[in-house]
Amino acid sequence: MMNAQDVRDRVQEIVDRDNMGELAETLVRIGTIDNNRWSGERAELPALVRGLSEEQRVRLVGAWVARYQRGTDAENVRSVVLTLAGIAGRDLPGDQLSVERLKRIEELRTAYEFYATNELVALARGELDAGRPLPGGFVALLRRCQNSTYLTDKTLQKILGRIEDPVLSPGEPWAEQAMADAPARLLAHLLTATAARPTVAWDKEALALAAEAGGPEAVRDMLARWIGLVGAPRTIELYVREGWTDHNKTYDPYNSVALKGLAWLLSLLPADPAAVRALGRLVEVSLRKVPGIGPHSPKVANAAVLALARTDDEAALGELARLSAKVTFKGTLKQLTAALDAKAAERGVGRAEIEELAVPAFGLTDVGRREVRLGDAHGLLEVQGTKARLTWTNAKGRQVATVPAEVRRDHADALKELKASLKDIEKMLTAQSDRLDRQFLARRSWNFWTWRERILDHPLVGTLARRLIWAVGGETPVLFDGTDLRTLRGDPVCPTRTATVTLWHPVGRPAEEISACRDRLEQLGVTQPFKQAHREVYPLTDAERATATYSNRFAGHVLRQYQLNALAVQRGWTAKLRLAVDDSYPPLYRELPEWGLRAEYWVEGVGGDQDGDLTTSYAYDRVATDQVRFHRLDAEHNWAHAGGGRYTTASDPLPLERIPEQVLTEVLRDVDLFVGVAGVGNDPTWQDGGPGGRHRDYWERYGFGELSQSAETRRELLARLVPRLAIGERCTVEGRFLHVRGALHTYRIHLGSGNVLIAPHDRYLCIVPKSTAKAAVAAGPLPYEGDGMLAIVLSKAMLLADDTSITDPTILSQLG
Repeated sequence: MMNAQDVRDRVQEIVDRDNMGELAETLVRIGTIDNNRWSGERAELPALVRGLSEEQRVRLVGAWVARYQRGTDAENVRSVVLTLAGIAGRDLPGDQLSVERLKRIEELRTAYEFYATNELVALARGELDAGRPLPGGFVALLRRCQNSTYLTDKTLQKILGRIEDPVLSPGEPWAEQAMADAPARLLAHLLTATAARPTVAWDKEALALAAEAGGPEAVRDMLARWIGLVGAPRTIELYVREGWTDHNKTYDPYNSVALKGLAWLLSLLPADPAAVRALGRLVEVSLRKVPGIGPHSPKVANAAVLALARTDDEAALGELARLSAKVTFKGTLKQLTAALDAKAAERGVGRAEIEELAVPAFGLTDVGRREVRLGDAHGLLEVQGTKARLTWTNAKGRQVATVPAEVRRDHADALKELKASLKDIEKMLTAQSDRLDRQFLARRSWNFWTWRERILDHPLVGTLARRLIWAVGGETPVLFDGTDLRTLRGDPVCPTRTATVTLWHPVGRPAEEISACRDRLEQLGVTQPFKQAHREVYPLTDAERATATYSNRFAGHVLRQYQLNALAVQRGWTAKLRLAVDDSYPPLYRELPEWGLRAEYWVEGVGGDQDGDLTTSYAYDRVATDQVRFHRLDAEHNWAHAGGGRYTTASDPLPLERIPEQVLTEVLRDVDLFVGVAGVGNDPTWQDGGPGGRHRDYWERYGFGELSQSAETRRELLARLVPRLAIGERCTVEGRFLHVRGALHTYRIHLGSGNVLIAPHDRYLCIVPKSTAKAAVAAGPLPYEGDGMLAIVLSKAMLLADDTSITDPTILSQLG
């Protein structure tokens, strides 16, 4: 291999013979040694070429132009030819490769990155020296390449220093709208938001530029509109190489700095519901996961959280509280926690209290109800379950199905804000339902008067609280019967102002009390926001007493890793994605600081050396499950190698008999949920056992086997519910199955997996539900929300009870 001196000697020898054709070929061969970087012997080429006489360079360029125009070379060779021609042709008359250069720039305009940076420099320099602006998409590519860590030289940086337009990289709708709306000076300032938080000087300059751009209110509304476009489909679609990450779904890294600055500036401007709403949206969109990458941009999300924390407005506090109940990304959740802790300290209250005080009323004047008058029309906003509904009465006093024309015409802005409030209410309902569900392990209690004000009678939270069961005075379960609090027998509740109130839990309660709670809810027609009266209880088994320190109740299952991790994080667990690499991983774990405990669920990757075991990013597609254990909160973590095998136990597990009943139940309930939702056993398309049929035995064992505790709860409910359904006379609950008698066949629906068998020979019937939400609608009112499998079982039962009306060809082909 030639070294740098060899290159210089060889070039000089050919130059001395004045053979420019041979020199052109020699330089191309040297240039293709390493197409990613011009280092080593290739580093000599630019200086050698530029050191030739003008006449020699003219002949060299002519040889390279002819070769490039033939188009017979491989891509990497053509790249080198074009680069060398650009270097040699600088300052020469004629610009012989201008057309080819523009074609190449157009080709590269849709690339996300390009590693032959010398070609990029030659292309850009050629156009700039010719006095022509570079296309925006190509400028965006140059900026992305400069942003990449693989680039160490400053050449491209110098080229970018010559480019002022476009100020943002085009391709993202929000950036293009920003360049159309705002002065370049304002956008350039947003691009300086490179620190973790703004300085006083940054804020001062931002406010001055906002004043120049139209004033605080106008700029605030403009920024909120831009955020509404963040995450929209790109206007310049990027080329995606097979098996590589699709960067059409990611933020442009150059523009993401401006997004940080946008959030900072928005927090300096007058507070407004639309602006707060926009910042909350920016957090959520920025944390959406992109396959192969992870969240879009945690830095942008954190900047939006900081902006909300800096916004002195009750709506911003409410948005922080909502996001804290929804966000699962650890870094941003830490930011949210710090922001809420600071707000709590300012008001002299605790963290739990600030979360309760932060929930806005959204204009609701009664629990779940708001009346509005726009002109002569009357609107009624009502919260119904997890939805907010808006109905209208026109000027004549008649209820109408759509918004009255005069409202759309004369009150467009008020109508827009009202519709936005509907969406805000539904988002907050979901967040508050999750927060209340977490109170079972939070050990939260209230005095009666505070609880009544913040929870039961709160205009929004009250719509959830009035569908739950509460324990007043530590023992007595009470419910809201539509007018006031009553005991299970319907007696009035008259506690003292300081009586303790907690969320009722069935652990340790008499069977008669649990049954009475369920009966009372049925009498009142209440659908609970989450499973409470029918909540599963997991008492210790004899097997767990024998193992003493661990539970194998949910061992031996095969779960989809990505779905498991997503669900685990939603439930407050920490789950690290397992890759097929030489590394070690902790089990899934959930910290329970209120109890001084840490729960662990041991898992390991499945396979790894066969088709279908790994994703394109070398993550295990599935994991196998093992023990559930408990440790002290401060105990060292346990680890296992990515390839499987025993865990390295750094601390001793605690005896299960020492774990409080409610903690054990809630942890095992989570694990039961993981298995029921993420397990391959309840996937109707896995009859063949998945890749290579390796999991067929497990699929059959789980799909038709013994019921878990959650499935047992489902069976008990169906035994009560089915006789009251329209199809009740065609259905019976027997053992593990719901039996359904159709006109063509009799069917058995497994209550754990929802899988279906056709009697009498147990022929499998594959029915893939379109969605859990649609299944829930088909099933009708249920006693609680959130059990997707219950909805699927009921919807399949309704379908099969009327099997002669089935039109789906996939199902019909199996019924013959």
